[in-house]
Amino acid sequence: MATNQRVPVAQYVRMSTEHQQYSLENQSLAIQKYADCHDFEIVQTYTDTARSGVILKHRAGLQRLLQDVVQGSCGFSAILVYDVSRWGRFQDTDEAAHYEFLCKSSGVPVHYCAEIFANDGTLPSLIMKALKRTMAGEYSRELGVKVLAGQKRLAMLGFKQGGLPGYGLRRMLVSPFKVPKQMLAPGERKNIATDRVILVPGPDREVQCVRNIFSMLIFEKRTVYAIARELNRRGIPYLNGAEWDYQAVYSILTHPKYVGYAVFARSSRKLYTPAVRLPETQWVLTPGAFEAIVDSQTFQEAQRILGDRTINKSDEEILNSLRRLLASKGTLSLSLIQNSPDTPSPSTYRRRFGGLRQTYSLVGYGHPDQFKSMDLRHKTLALRDEVLTQIVRLFPDAVSIVRRSRRWRNKLCMPGGRIVSVVVARAIRSSKDSVRWQVDPHLSERKFVTLLVRLNQDNSGVKDFHVFARINAKNRFRLTLRDPRLQLGIVLPTLSAFPEAVERAAHNYLTGL
Repeated sequence: MATNQRVPVAQYVRMSTEHQQYSLENQSLAIQKYADCHDFEIVQTYTDTARSGVILKHRAGLQRLLQDVVQGSCGFSAILVYDVSRWGRFQDTDEAAHYEFLCKSSGVPVHYCAEIFANDGTLPSLIMKALKRTMAGEYSRELGVKVLAGQKRLAMLGFKQGGLPGYGLRRMLVSPFKVPKQMLAPGERKNIATDRVILVPGPDREVQCVRNIFSMLIFEKRTVYAIARELNRRGIPYLNGAEWDYQAVYSILTHPKYVGYAVFARSSRKLYTPAVRLPETQWVLTPGAFEAIVDSQTFQEAQRILGDRTINKSDEEILNSLRRLLASKGTLSLSLIQNSPDTPSPSTYRRRFGGLRQTYSLVGYGHPDQFKSMDLRHKTLALRDEVLTQIVRLFPDAVSIVRRSRRWRNKLCMPGGRIVSVVVARAIRSSKDSVRWQVDPHLSERKFVTLLVRLNQDNSGVKDFHVFARINAKNRFRLTLRDPRLQLGIVLPTLSAFPEAVERAAHNYLTGL
């Protein structure tokens, strides 16, 4: 007489934390009882131990289950789960439904063994399942609120709420009354629920290094980057032997724990969402919770110095400084900005906003006539670059463009390493019928052969070229149309004669001709 063959099924069990030591066993017993009542045989078990049900990517067991089912070679006909919450506490109920639908559409339905409804697709079961999914997600949200409130209360009492201690500090296990018990090594945790953790100063060499960092900022006026470079130069290791960088130094200079504060809620990451930085008004700060490494006056002075530095200011703060300058002077100009002690340098506006013209528009200042000189300067620089490019295009094997640093203007390099400076003289109408060409020599380029480029009267193009062995003038000067000083150079009819003129000018200078 043949016996009824039992249907092969899989079970999925999950517990949220390591403290739920009997959770998996209880789930398995209930699932087994359900299987016996429905002639199921459990042939495969998928487990997620100490894994939250909020997000899938941390649940290897459920991921493996879904993969086996979708691939169609799982070897079982159904999945048994204790209840809806064990399947997941997803914040979006559609996500839980999606994973269940993947299984159902592959011919492997999900059974919830401890629920009061049958997962049979009827309207009452669909409503109950949707309600249960919502309740499961809401449970995680409510639990998160309660846990956060408890953490804030403990932080206000001066206890550290998880995380690494940071450079120069160590974690001390204490009783609820802050009686020291033992120092915690990296990776160690408290094993008694009533025990707490505080921060204490670390090794003397690290404590002294922290104090030296504040000293280098305040008294030596070093930047954060410079401090990091100096620490690396001295061979002082950061955490785990790593090198110092900007963030490592900056975190020490700005974290209140180094002045003895217990700090909590500087950032927030609820239910595995991306972490967000919280404003200081939302931090939980408890002064005097730990032994300070630096005194309060030193810490506050460091914050003042860092706050005054442009790199630490927002775009709006930088624009507000320009608005204050405009309000006090009634106008804005390059020289005003350069001479104002409370206004960032013009290079800051170029980096942040693309230039002074764009910055002026952001503060509601200026009209086209006020930007004529600025536009002319940009046009002049563009024409200069065009001349350099044209010469290199004519003599690709003999001439190249060189720029050795940010402060070194583009110049031309000839065979043998000879450097040629290029100076553009723009036209200025000094009277109705008189035109002059303004020359702005660069002191750092006085020793180089110089190509002087005079622009036409409306500065829209090039008028002529002159090659000089040197331009020794220290200050700005102006040339007339047929200025005698032009006779000291070599007139270029076209740029095709450029290499020969450079060699002639250099030879004349060496021979005194």
